[in-house]
Amino acid sequence: MAKHEFGILQETPKPGVRYDVYAPEKYGCISVDDDLIEPMNRKLDTEMYWHTVDRTGKGLAYCGVTLIPPEAMDGMIGAMGDTEELAPLRELLMEAKQQDKFVIHYGL
Repeated sequence: MAKHEFGILQETPKPGVRYDVYAPEKYGCISVDDDLIEPMNRKLDTEMYWHTVDRTGKGLAYCGVTLIPPEAMDGMIGAMGDTEELAPLRELLMEAKQQDKFVIHYGL
C-alpha cells in the first residue's frame, strides 16, 4: 500500500530553500495510506506551498513535498470529515496549529 508521510516542522520554512530531501525521521512523521489521502485531497481548496514557500498550489503536492502552513490546518481537517482512520493525522494537524508550526507532507 502506498503511503504519505506527515510531520511537524520545528522551524518555519525559509524563502529560497527547497524541502525535497526525504527525511521522515527528522520530523517524526506518521504514515497515512494513499487510499485515505486521495479522497481528502480532492476536497481541498486550500492554498499550500509545494516544495518551497516560494511556490503555492491548491491542496497537497500529491507526488511531491507540501509545506502546510498553520492557517491551512482547518481546511485540511474539514476535508477529512469524520474518517476514523485519519484520527492520527487530525491530531498531528491540531497539534501543529496549536503550536503555530508548519506540517511537511511527503507524497507518493
